[in-house]
Amino acid sequence: MGRILAVANQKGGVGKTTTSVNLAASLAATRRQVLLVDLDPQGNATTGSGVDKHALGRTVHEVLMAGVPLHEVVLPAGEAGYWLAPANADLTAAEVGLLEAEARERRLRQALLPEAGRYDFVIIDCPPALNMLTLNALVAADAVLIPMQCEYYALEGLSALLETIEQVRRVLNPGLRLEGVLRTMYDPRNNLAQDVSAQLVSHFGDRVFRTVVPRNVRLAEAPSHGLPALLYDRHSRGAQAYLALAGEMLRRAEREAREGLVAPGRG
Repeated sequence: MGRILAVANQKGGVGKTTTSVNLAASLAATRRQVLLVDLDPQGNATTGSGVDKHALGRTVHEVLMAGVPLHEVVLPAGEAGYWLAPANADLTAAEVGLLEAEARERRLRQALLPEAGRYDFVIIDCPPALNMLTLNALVAADAVLIPMQCEYYALEGLSALLETIEQVRRVLNPGLRLEGVLRTMYDPRNNLAQDVSAQLVSHFGDRVFRTVVPRNVRLAEAPSHGLPALLYDRHSRGAQAYLALAGEMLRRAEREAREGLVAPGRG
């Protein structure tokens, strides 16, 4: 079974959706089979993949709340080369509905189990909140990728997220691990960014990705064209950073599998 990664951070505006879409496209460019699950009611990963979120018949909402099989909502993301389980504002109802649902925190995991074997990677774009949708992602995932800006308030939010991950590991998903911390919107000329970056490396060691995503106008422009940066401007610094991240993740996974530190997937 493929690896399931939750891209999570309860702080908004840190690059979760940008990371989810561009990492999915970059992994797909290495000829891996990739599924991107949009678990954010804003549906930004859906529109950023070139899919009209207002014209959808079925979405992840129906998967979570009505038991619709995941493969019935999955769509191809066009030239980007990955598959998409889309979302729109309907998913907002699931945030409340799941609170009273049976097996409420395991709905996404149950939906993914029959399907995950079709993919090398499943990437879940989480909402900017530690709510029932994010909990579903953490219970379903093998590992968590945390995008964050190198600023003071980001460190405060990081501790709350890490505490949540530890609680999920202890109670609901003992196999959950930290895939890594990704520094996003990074400006090396900023002294605070350098200080926070150094603190992250000091605390997390090699769990901080060597790849750093810079501030890049092409990354910001690409979603309005419904494209990942790789297709919008392959030679931009943003697109190249996510290609480098995909390569770093693949090399790390191969090394850890060889060393027996982590299984390459759940199967």
